[in-house]
Amino acid sequence: MNAPHTTAETALPAPARAAMGQPHIHESARAQVAGAAHYIDDLPEVKGMLYAAPILSTVAHGRLHGVHAEAALALPGVRGVVLAADVPGDKVLAAFAHDEPVFAIDTVQHIGQVIGLLVADSVMQARRAVRAVKPDITPLPAILTVDEALKAKSYVLPPVFVRRGDAQTGLAQSPHRLQGAFEAGGQEHFYLEGQIACALPLEQKQWSIQSSTQHPGEVQHWVAHALGLDNHAVRVECRRMGGGFGGKETQAGHLAVWAAVAAHKFGRPVKLRLDRDEDFMVTGKRHPFAYRYDVGFDGTGRITGLALQMAANCGFSADLSGPVADRAVFHADNAYFLEHVEIASYRCKTNTQSHTAFRGFGGPQGVLVIEAILGDIARALGLDAQDVRMANLYGTTERNVTHYQMTVEDNILHELLPKLEHSAQYRRRQQAISAWNAQSPVLKRGIAITPVKFGISFTATQFNQAGALVHVYTDGSVQVNHGGTEMGQGLHTKVAQIVADELGVPLHRVLVTASDTSKVPNASATAASSGTDLNGRAAQFAARHVRDNLAAFVCGLDGCGAGAIRFADGQVISPGKVRLFDDVVKAAYANRIQLWSDGFYRTPRIHYDKATLTGRPFYYFSYGAACSEVVIDTLTGENRVLAVDILHDVGHSINPAIDIGQIEGGFVQGMGWLTTEQLVWNSQGHLATHAPSTYKIPATGDIPAHFKVDLWPQANREDNVGGSKAVGEPPLMLAISVFEALRNAVAAGRAGADATAPVVLTAPATAENVLRALGRLQD
Repeated sequence: MNAPHTTAETALPAPARAAMGQPHIHESARAQVAGAAHYIDDLPEVKGMLYAAPILSTVAHGRLHGVHAEAALALPGVRGVVLAADVPGDKVLAAFAHDEPVFAIDTVQHIGQVIGLLVADSVMQARRAVRAVKPDITPLPAILTVDEALKAKSYVLPPVFVRRGDAQTGLAQSPHRLQGAFEAGGQEHFYLEGQIACALPLEQKQWSIQSSTQHPGEVQHWVAHALGLDNHAVRVECRRMGGGFGGKETQAGHLAVWAAVAAHKFGRPVKLRLDRDEDFMVTGKRHPFAYRYDVGFDGTGRITGLALQMAANCGFSADLSGPVADRAVFHADNAYFLEHVEIASYRCKTNTQSHTAFRGFGGPQGVLVIEAILGDIARALGLDAQDVRMANLYGTTERNVTHYQMTVEDNILHELLPKLEHSAQYRRRQQAISAWNAQSPVLKRGIAITPVKFGISFTATQFNQAGALVHVYTDGSVQVNHGGTEMGQGLHTKVAQIVADELGVPLHRVLVTASDTSKVPNASATAASSGTDLNGRAAQFAARHVRDNLAAFVCGLDGCGAGAIRFADGQVISPGKVRLFDDVVKAAYANRIQLWSDGFYRTPRIHYDKATLTGRPFYYFSYGAACSEVVIDTLTGENRVLAVDILHDVGHSINPAIDIGQIEGGFVQGMGWLTTEQLVWNSQGHLATHAPSTYKIPATGDIPAHFKVDLWPQANREDNVGGSKAVGEPPLMLAISVFEALRNAVAAGRAGADATAPVVLTAPATAENVLRALGRLQD
């Protein structure tokens, strides 16, 4: 197999010796490959540490009468159990919907819900003993599917309806019309480092929490709420996570609260780490969705009317299901103008794990359905799907307002898509695949290009703010702290590059320290792909304040204007003299000049009415497109991705190596969601796929032999840090090209079927689901 090919040849060159724009290695890379990068379970443990294991519900829905723990309490090393009655503060978590108990109180809502903890002197003592705890539960009827929830009108939040134009009239007057339905499954986060927290009681009712979390501020708030304390009494720290993907945005807070309540009861530090099976059973996933659509279109494939129903399986509590489902509504257009559209969004309550944030945050579920609709339209008309997609694209000066009333001002897809079509040789390969399929009775190939237009900003406007601290020490070294968190995505590396260029110092002179609620308060989650946009800009502003102080000091020495002072290559350059940065810092300190500062940033131009789902929720859009080629075996349903070409828009890349890594990783993770990662709950509500033996993420053998990534060369048209664009989430949706290519291959392999009929393929496209789509396997 040929090695995957990636390139950043189209990225614009950075100024000489600048840190930004260069492919610097990740700030922790050397420590990670040497095994010297510390995660929470690696940290030295304090004297008296206790260890907890969760007591889990064995019933999907039932009346909880208590637990029988006598046998467990008699085992060596066991200190006791922790239940809802032991929570000193509010027994309901401080989530926005206030609908999830810290520990189950009188009912259980899913198999795997945490009823309490067993605490012991060692990890293995706790895990062995917890098996002897027997919950006393009387089963109640459970709702396990979206269809059951819709029939029962079981919702965690009220349904939402968005309309633009007159969809029903548009449908009635359309020359062509199609109806369809399909489902997309959820996805386990499968971070390498599982959920973990350590709670340490300090003096005077103060607490130190080590948490593997994307949102230290929320962990602080949740722990304080559960302990009945003010936020200032709780300090939360996170140096790095071993992956997050959204799974540690809210649900890391559960672990921290549980550990803190146990530590409060026993007056000793407590560590709680879920093993992989527990993590699967306890935590939420990407939201599974069920779709129904009725679409009208003309002879070119342009949509003239669309009625769309999206039903999200939210699990037993709201968690982040509201904004996830909202973003699915926002991205149900993807890159296409929908003049007459009505969307019904249902947030279904089921007796399963409470589903949560996952890379893309509802966006992938919205993009998936419109791309499937366009693929079916192309099939119905006998047109190439690429031409149908081009016909429906947002315009640049007209047909450029979304169904939520935001004008699309920065659309580059009219140039980007044809460029990818040409570089990937799409038309030639399409002809070759048609010829192949005509002579291959068993193996069928498919190819597809799909774009992405992904909105960047938190849809909850108040979260679009960030703070940072920059400290310059008397030796000229620089320390940065900001409100974002590092989960392997390279945020700290990019922030260090930004600060290095702002101060004109070499990158190795800048150190970014652990995220810490005692340094930057009220920080937003590192999510919504906005980590660098927000925290990088805040850190840049903080560094600029220090630079301005130094510039004013030097201009006083040299009798020039502050604007004439330049900082570059570790030097401070005035019209009359060149000084080393380190020497200027020493002299400034001696003259009592402030060498540290804070920085604050709030995203401009955004506004959003959550009651009507209208406004400008996003600062800008990130764009991209992928061309994927696949092959299926029509006898077994097995499939493989053969080739992928990606052209993606990151603006002026702050770090091309990190950005290309994010594009590759996001694509492969999206490919896993749509091909192999199947979550299966049985008829009792038990998650049967709760370990690597039954849940299959992509492995090295699944990477296509041809895997090429290019970066779009243009800067962000909005005033963003370094002219860059966000990169964390948008590439995941490029993998929808794989799903569309698979549907094209299925269409080529349907024996005797109407070639124009929609292809009903359930995601993920496992071998069984491919066979069902081919009509070779019945449920």
